[in-house]
Amino acid sequence: MRHLHALRRLLARTVLTLGAAALLVAVGYAGSWVLAPDVRPVAGGAATEPARTEVRPTEVRPTVVQPVVAGPTPRGRVAPGAALEVELVPGPTLLGSGTEGDEVRDLQARLRQIAWLSSAPDGVYGDTTAAAVSGFQAKREIPVTGEVDQRTTDRLLAMTTEPTEAELTGAVDDTASNAPGALDPRCLTGRVMCVDKSTSTLRWVVDGDVLRTMDARFGGSTTATREGEFPVFSMSRDHVSSLYDTSMPFAMFFSGGQAVHYSPDFASVGYGGASHGCVNIRDYDGIAALFDEVQVGDTVVVYWS
Repeated sequence: MRHLHALRRLLARTVLTLGAAALLVAVGYAGSWVLAPDVRPVAGGAATEPARTEVRPTEVRPTVVQPVVAGPTPRGRVAPGAALEVELVPGPTLLGSGTEGDEVRDLQARLRQIAWLSSAPDGVYGDTTAAAVSGFQAKREIPVTGEVDQRTTDRLLAMTTEPTEAELTGAVDDTASNAPGALDPRCLTGRVMCVDKSTSTLRWVVDGDVLRTMDARFGGSTTATREGEFPVFSMSRDHVSSLYDTSMPFAMFFSGGQAVHYSPDFASVGYGGASHGCVNIRDYDGIAALFDEVQVGDTVVVYWS
């Protein structure tokens, strides 16, 4: 009996011990769960709280943005990215409609030298002279007014020579052959019909050698012969113009409807007339022989020497 009571007391103590241990384990787990993020354990099992850090809000000062105002571009400079546009303005009129005299006659003779005027000088600045001046200005990118200013005068003087007495009166000997000028560099290689507006000549040049030279006539102020380098793209021995219903023998086309060809009118009246843009030749035998030598694909160069 005494042994039975002792056994019961032992069992009770064991149960109490086990319960206390379980309680400690539970508390330990609970403490770890609660303290994990905020409490640092130290030796001996105690935990300390982390030092508190006081965070003060940062003062934000407003940023003042100064507006950018575009100022005027200094003279003589171009703003970045701006396109440079130069507008040409006509200068004061030196000669214009209604003007008469020797200066007009000189102007007309010079315009005739470069095939912008076909009629003989008469010293009167009329509609024909105004049209010739307008055509000259447009071709040279001068403000087109039909009146002569200093820019027009300077360009005309640079392209012409001092008119002779015969040129001023219109009594030009059209039967004399024209003296050719310097060959354009583009005429020095290959097979080229080299057309010089300054001297009113056409030269047939092969590999730099001049094989034939003939007088030439060009378009008037409203139908100027185009300048530049072109290929012969079509040839027609007995051609008749579909636009003007005129004969164009030995036509060698190089730019649209413009061609090198024989002109009966040129042979008849000389430089008193003008073409509709073609290069007129008055030497029938010469142009006939040239037609037999030229081939499609050969070059035509029209220039001022």
